[in-house]
Amino acid sequence: MKKLLLLMLVVVMSCSQNNLKMKNMTSEQKYKIAKQLFEKGKFNKSIPYFENIVLERNSLVAADAQMKLADAYYNLKKYDDALYEYKEFIRLFPEDKNYQKAYLRIGICYFKQSLNANYTQEETKEALQYFQNYLEKFPFNKDKSIAIDYIKKCQLKLLEKKFLNGYIYYKTYDYSSALMYFKEVTELNNTNETDKKCLYYSALIYINRHDFANSREILSKLQAKYKDSKETIKIAKKIKSTFKK
Repeated sequence: MKKLLLLMLVVVMSCSQNNLKMKNMTSEQKYKIAKQLFEKGKFNKSIPYFENIVLERNSLVAADAQMKLADAYYNLKKYDDALYEYKEFIRLFPEDKNYQKAYLRIGICYFKQSLNANYTQEETKEALQYFQNYLEKFPFNKDKSIAIDYIKKCQLKLLEKKFLNGYIYYKTYDYSSALMYFKEVTELNNTNETDKKCLYYSALIYINRHDFANSREILSKLQAKYKDSKETIKIAKKIKSTFKK
């Protein structure tokens, strides 16, 4: 207990000394120290300096300090803090050279915070909106390929969520609701694992309903897109055994 109290006292004294030291520095001096710490990868140590600078809104280095503060949190994978600081940056410095980078990073922070497809996808939707807006605002930016890649990741995640919603209905025998979700995915005519799973379970539903026409239609799509997959082979065998004359 005594050791813990001693450690806490040392930390408090150290913080007080640092605050006093910063108080006697100019913004430029603080920024120089913070930048050196940042470039050495000492992001945690750079943060108090950057925070101190950004409180001085009239400083010539305030914009750079705000951006570096957000970057420090981003590099530490503290995406919630980074998100707030990037938003502050674009609010306060809309004409700055780093505006486009900050806008893109906001989308990335949302995506990094998003949960897997088993959960709600509010962050994924926010990320997707930012990436799409980014392409509209800055169509010729050198980093547009990054936004495009993230858009694809967001869309795949949202499609996987739709599949899982449909699968839950499938398992509870609510086939109409399941088909509604599966159809939302398959109508996009993608070629990926999620599309294949939606076609597979759609086919199973039609087979269970003894709907030969729709079963054959789904099988045709599976054969055209995933000819040798185990899902296609299973559906072909199941149709043959279910509808044999």
